[in-house]
Amino acid sequence: MASGSALQQDQMKGYGVALAAFAFAAGLRWLLTPWLGEHAAYLLFTAPIVAAAAFGGVGAGIGVAILGLIAGFAFSGRDRLEATSMMEALTYLLAALGITLVGGEVGRLRRRSAIGEQDAASRARQAEDLASELNLLIDGAAEYAIFMLDPEGRVLIWNAGGRRLMGWSEGEIVGQDVAVFYPQDAREAGKPWSELARARAEGKVEEEAWLLRKDGSEFLAHVSITAFHDPTGAVRGFGKVLRDVTEQRASERALDAGAEHLRSILSTVPDAMIVIDERGKILSFSAAAERLFGFQEAEVLGENVRCLMPSPDRERHDAYIERYLTTGERKVIGMGRVVVGLCKDDTTFPMELSVGEATGHGPRVFTGFIRDLTDRQRTQARLEELQAELIHIARVSGMGTMASTLAHELNQPITAVANYVEAVRDLLAKPDPDDLPMIREALGDAAGEAMRAGHIVRRLRDFVARGEVEKSVEDLLSVIHEAAALGLMGARDQGLEPIFELDAAATSVLIDRVQIQQVVINLARNAFEAMQGVEQPRLWLRTHDKGDGMVRVTIADNGPGVAPSIAGQLFTAFVSTKAEGMGLGLSICRTIVEANGGRIWHEPRPEGGSQFHFTLVKVEKEAIHER
Repeated sequence: MASGSALQQDQMKGYGVALAAFAFAAGLRWLLTPWLGEHAAYLLFTAPIVAAAAFGGVGAGIGVAILGLIAGFAFSGRDRLEATSMMEALTYLLAALGITLVGGEVGRLRRRSAIGEQDAASRARQAEDLASELNLLIDGAAEYAIFMLDPEGRVLIWNAGGRRLMGWSEGEIVGQDVAVFYPQDAREAGKPWSELARARAEGKVEEEAWLLRKDGSEFLAHVSITAFHDPTGAVRGFGKVLRDVTEQRASERALDAGAEHLRSILSTVPDAMIVIDERGKILSFSAAAERLFGFQEAEVLGENVRCLMPSPDRERHDAYIERYLTTGERKVIGMGRVVVGLCKDDTTFPMELSVGEATGHGPRVFTGFIRDLTDRQRTQARLEELQAELIHIARVSGMGTMASTLAHELNQPITAVANYVEAVRDLLAKPDPDDLPMIREALGDAAGEAMRAGHIVRRLRDFVARGEVEKSVEDLLSVIHEAAALGLMGARDQGLEPIFELDAAATSVLIDRVQIQQVVINLARNAFEAMQGVEQPRLWLRTHDKGDGMVRVTIADNGPGVAPSIAGQLFTAFVSTKAEGMGLGLSICRTIVEANGGRIWHEPRPEGGSQFHFTLVKVEKEAIHER
C-alpha cells in the first residue's frame, strides 16, 4: 500500500514536471522566434518529452509529444499541411515515440529502484527492531545463559543471563574458547569439543554437565547446543543455552529419597494400602496389598479397583463413586466398614476397609486402608464358642452348687411316690373291693408326685443342655417365673417368698430364652445367698416397659448390699463378693445381656440391700403378628 501510494505521488510529480518542461520549451521557442523563424519548430520540444517520459511515464511523454506537435505546427508558420511539413511532423512523432519509450523505461527503472531502496530500508529497520527486541528477550531470560559460538567454538555473542549465571562480562568472554566453561577433568577428556562435534553431526545436543563459573565454583547445568548452517550446508556457528539445575536436581533427589523412605515405611505396615483416582483406576498398590490379594503391583496399576471385589460390590462400585462425586454424601469415606475382598485365585476373605480422600492442589484421589479380618473373625468365632462353653459350664456349675437343694426338691415327690406305692402294695396284699377307691386315689397321688419330679428334671435338663444360641420372641413373664422356680428351690423352706411385680406391658422380648433364664437364676441365687441370716428376707422380681423399645428387669433384695470398694468391678471377671466364689457369674451375666442387645448394671437399694437391673429388646405386637 505504501509503495502504491508513493508510485501515484511520483506519477503526479512526473506529469507536473512534463507540463512545466513543455511550458518552458514553448516559451523558449517563442522567445527565439525572431532568430529561428520557421525553422526548428519541433526541436525544442524533444527535451520536455524526455523529461515527461522519465518522470511521468509513457503516458506523460505521449501527452507532451502531442502538445509539442501542435506547438511545432504553430511555430512553423504554415496555414496548411504540405509535404515538407508533414515529413517534419512525422519525423518528430517517430523521434518523440522513441524518446518516450526510452524515457518511460528509464523512469520505470528509476521508480523500481526507488521502491526497492524504500523496501530495503524498511526491512532493515524491521530487522534492527527485531534484533533489538530479541536481544531484550534474551537478556530478560535471567535463569538462562544464551550465547553464540563461531565454528571453532569461540564466543561471539554473550547475553546478560550469561553474566548473571556465570560471572563473565561480555568484554571478558567474547573471543574466549568454550573450554573455559568446563572443569579441568572435562577439558582433559575433550568434552567441550566432543559436544560441538556431536551438535555438528546431529544438529542438536541436550545433556546435563558440570560447568565452571568465573569464581571457580561448579554447578550442574542443563546444556543445549544447536548447530547453525549457511545455505551451502556448512556450519557457521553454534547456539548454546545453559540453565543451572543444581538445586532442582538436589530437590528431586531429596524428594525421591523421601518417597523411597515413605515407600519403605509403608512396606512395613501390615495393613494394605491402595490408591485410586476419581474413575476408580488403581494408582498405587502397596507390598502388603500384593501379599493380601496375590497380585503384583504391575498387574493392577491402571485397572479398576472393582477387580478386587466379588459380586455384587463389583457391579455397584462405579455407581458408588459417581454418586459421591455428584452429591458429596459420605457413606464410606472417613468411616470404616467390613466388606469382602477378592484374591487373584478367586478366593474371598473378610476385610476392614477405611477410605480417605485427598484433594490438595492436584487431582482428587482416594486411599483405601485394608486389614485382613480372616484371623480376627476366626478368633472371634472361637471366642464365641468358648464363651458359649463357659456359659454352659456356668449353668452346670450353678446346678452343682444347688445339688443339695435339688436333691431335697426331688426327694420329696420321689418319697411320696414310694409311700403311695408301698400303701397300695399293702392294700393289694389283702384284696378287698371296698379298698379300690383308696387304691385309685393313692395311685393318682403317686402319679402326680412323679409328674412333679419329672417337671423338675425336665426344667433342669433344658437349663443345663448345650445348644446353639437362638433368639426368638419370648413371653418375659413366663421366662421369669420358670427361672425363679428353678433358681429359688428350697427358698420357701427358709422363709423367703419371692415378690413378683411384673408389668403387663413388658411381655414380649427378643431373647435367647435359656441364657436369660440363666441371668435371672444367677442374680436371684446371689440375692438369696446374700440374705442368709437376714431375719425377714425379701426378694423382688420386677419388669418395666421403659417406652424406648427396651424392657428393664430388676432383681432386688434387702440383704447387706455390696461393698463400695468392689461395686465398680462387679461385672469384671474373677471379682467376687463371696469368699468361695470364682467371680465369673456376673461377668457371664454381662456377656449374655449384651449379646441379647441390652446392658446390665447395679445400684444400691435406698432402703438397704442391692438391686440389679438389665434391659432387653422389646417386640411390639405388630411385629409379632408380622412374624
